[in-house]
Amino acid sequence: MNKYFHEILQIKGGKLLEGDIRIQGSKNEAFQVLAAVLLSDEDIEIKNIPEILDIHNLFEIFETLGVRIERKRKGHYLFNAKDITKKKIQSKEFFEKFSRLRGSLMVAGALLARFGITALPTPGGDKIGIRPISTHIKGFTDLGARFNQKTKLFSLHSIQSKRITLRDTSVTGTANVILASVLEKKKPHIIEIYNAASEPYIQQLAKMLNQMGANISGAGTNLITIHSVKKLIGTKHTILPDMLEIGSFISLAVATGDGILLKEAKKNHLGEITWKTFEELGVKMKEVKEGIFIPRHEHFKVVKPDTVTGRIRTIKDDVWPKLSPDHLSSIISMLIFSDGIVTVKQRMFERRLAFCDTLNQMGADIIMSHHNEVTVVGNNRKNSLVGVRMTSPDIRAGMALLIAALSAKEGESEIYNAQQIHRGYEDIVKRLRKLGADIKGI
Repeated sequence: MNKYFHEILQIKGGKLLEGDIRIQGSKNEAFQVLAAVLLSDEDIEIKNIPEILDIHNLFEIFETLGVRIERKRKGHYLFNAKDITKKKIQSKEFFEKFSRLRGSLMVAGALLARFGITALPTPGGDKIGIRPISTHIKGFTDLGARFNQKTKLFSLHSIQSKRITLRDTSVTGTANVILASVLEKKKPHIIEIYNAASEPYIQQLAKMLNQMGANISGAGTNLITIHSVKKLIGTKHTILPDMLEIGSFISLAVATGDGILLKEAKKNHLGEITWKTFEELGVKMKEVKEGIFIPRHEHFKVVKPDTVTGRIRTIKDDVWPKLSPDHLSSIISMLIFSDGIVTVKQRMFERRLAFCDTLNQMGADIIMSHHNEVTVVGNNRKNSLVGVRMTSPDIRAGMALLIAALSAKEGESEIYNAQQIHRGYEDIVKRLRKLGADIKGI
């Protein structure tokens, strides 16, 4: 295991963090554009790949399939997938590695398009509730794929032109159908994907595929049209800064910062509605030439809703361009120190907010209606948190717990299962220590 992927993080909180931190490449975009590598037998270069645990695990899956991977420099890799075979796709080793990583779902659509077969075992990932893959399965079967119960493989020999309506506005589901339908089978086809996700990840995937010779239009809307092509060529692609990491570090900077610059981050990376949500929560931010600067927040007051009866501000997740559910966890840790009361609702995962129990053990005042809805009563920095021993259940909750631990002025904290944090945040210990954090990994 990489020396930066620690099992346990030890934190002495209460220190104000200051300086600049570079935002990594987008994790979610990386999985999609890396899957596109499998569609061509030519060299493909991708820059700004986040050096996180999930990506390293994906590289292991690639190597099992026979993909050549050459590291040019940090975050910059060259790939060649000409040596993939159907035998490797059906290997026991591939099945085992595939099932341990949820992001490996993206691999399925690309393999189905190029080789006509793919595995789709239930993938691993965060422990935040049931995360069905029915959108992926229905997308493949709508394209004409058939599932063999004995071999546990999907096969796809031909595609008829048609409109596919996705059950959910799923980012990964949309990406998988795009990847699976971009190459011509027995004859040309046109696929329309309705109720498609419009996230920047999808837009970036379509951009890269079009550079490879694909014919995709409508990315960024809820109707994407794909005209099949016979072959895809090599290309070069640069991944955007991670909007989810931008949100996490804004929350960290407000909770325990003394002026932090998020290098290479821009307002448009975060999204206009998400930017506005932070402002409504009392956050002061400024877009500067080098990135986004968040000053010290000795006091930040939640803006009351502009309605006659509205007393408590409510925020909730939704599909792009609205607030991503992955922002909510870190925002909750930030709101502990606010002047105000905020109800946080999340609709996608039934246990996503269960980590708030731990925040309450640290001294937060969070009313838990259930694990889908909580109300954070801000302490206006009149009370401090206490360090505790805790366990990270998922990537985003792990970062929320880390923000709380860094803010705790009493005691020390230990975060177990820290690999969950390393799955989504690059060199997190090294980068936080650069800001002045007292943190080490074991």
